[in-house]
Amino acid sequence: MTELEKKLKKIQDKLQLLLKQYSSLQSENQRLKKELEKNTKHTLVYQQNIDDLKQQVEVLKITSGNWEEPDKKEFEKRINTYIKEIDRCIALLSE
Repeated sequence: MTELEKKLKKIQDKLQLLLKQYSSLQSENQRLKKELEKNTKHTLVYQQNIDDLKQQVEVLKITSGNWEEPDKKEFEKRINTYIKEIDRCIALLSE
């Protein structure tokens, strides 16, 4: 085998190795994308659960009657905001 043939063989071997690595990396990339999508879905579900629990806590605070002053003020602000929004909607419907 000549020197040129040896170099060509070495280049071919390295190219084959690179192609195998590339294929492996593509497979891993697809797997990671699927895993990321699954984890993103789980995160959304968990966030929704957290939001639901926060609402339940607020309802429990409201129904318990044991409010601290900052909670009362926050609740009054929220109610006033809702009332303003309802008034604005009524005004728009009256036109």
